[in-house]
Amino acid sequence: MRDNNERLVLSLVRFHASLSKTEIARMTGLSAQTVSVIMRELEADGLLLRGEKVRGRIGQPSVPMSLNPDGAFFLGLKVGRRSAELVLLDFLGRQRAMLHSAYAYPTPSATIEFASDGIQRLCAGLSPQQKGRIAGLGIAIPFQLWNWEDASGAPKGAMDAWKTVDIRAEVAARCPFDVYLQNDATSACGAELIFGNEAAFRDFLYFYVGAFIGGGVVLDRRLYAGSSGNAGAIGPMPVPGSQGTMRQLIDVASITVLEAALKAKGEDTDRLWVLPEEWWDIGEELDRWIDHAAAGLAHAILAASSIIDFEAAIIDGWMPLDVRARMVEAVRNKLALLDSEGVALPAVREGSVGHHARAIGGASLPLSDRFLIGAAAR
Repeated sequence: MRDNNERLVLSLVRFHASLSKTEIARMTGLSAQTVSVIMRELEADGLLLRGEKVRGRIGQPSVPMSLNPDGAFFLGLKVGRRSAELVLLDFLGRQRAMLHSAYAYPTPSATIEFASDGIQRLCAGLSPQQKGRIAGLGIAIPFQLWNWEDASGAPKGAMDAWKTVDIRAEVAARCPFDVYLQNDATSACGAELIFGNEAAFRDFLYFYVGAFIGGGVVLDRRLYAGSSGNAGAIGPMPVPGSQGTMRQLIDVASITVLEAALKAKGEDTDRLWVLPEEWWDIGEELDRWIDHAAAGLAHAILAASSIIDFEAAIIDGWMPLDVRARMVEAVRNKLALLDSEGVALPAVREGSVGHHARAIGGASLPLSDRFLIGAAAR
């Protein structure tokens, strides 16, 4: 565990890619001597790398320091309603390896087996020194999975085992490092905050369109999880449905809604969950789903913005990039048609992490806990 000033330095270097001790001293208000001591210790610990000297017109040349990619490694396990993923990230947040498993519905036993076997497979590609630098594993999982048994298409009672299993403890018993747990959509939001490109926004509302839609909230460049860890759980938010009725956002903007429409036509929908990078030519069902989902998202954004003055609403999901782009553009158009008098509408943007945001967000949990002071350190 790093002390507060070490975390501050690592956070700043992560955000700016490389910094000299003079630049860090100016940003933090710490003395140049204090910063020098910290950076020497971090370099000795293998967390920072020394760059080439940069000579200016006057004074001593500056030496930029950057993160060592092999300084630490992080594992992220995403447990979804239709698939699981296990990812290995390095200290820069770059993906070193990933495993994927699709299924009809998740069970604790299969999840534990996938995690245990997967960790061994991913770690087999690391040197002994690199294995010793694994800082932890984060689990990104929907809370109360059993509540969506019917919507997941699982047999009656098939997911009841989730009510009593402590998945974090079960996985931790099989790992030589710390294991963390967080809601899957909140984890995806954390991945966007730490690794995404939207650093200009201090406050944003985040949507992840998966089997079921979920979300997250960032306030003052910090992930806000709330007292129950479930802040930003926008799935149950009421939005207008057909014929003046109200429906939950989860019932109009989730991929399971598209899946149900395709199954009604006799389509094989397995490809929705196996290849998020490339769906087939779905046709009018996809057009209709995007239109309905965008309308629901627009209402959700307007409602949330009347409570918190978000700068942006960021949309990502388990879908091809062209579908995500169509979704975001449709949301912008729908939002422009709503009566927003008295509300400052946020910018609607595409996410920048992509399909695997939940697994990557899981891996960010040990990174944040052990090495960062918080995303506000920018």
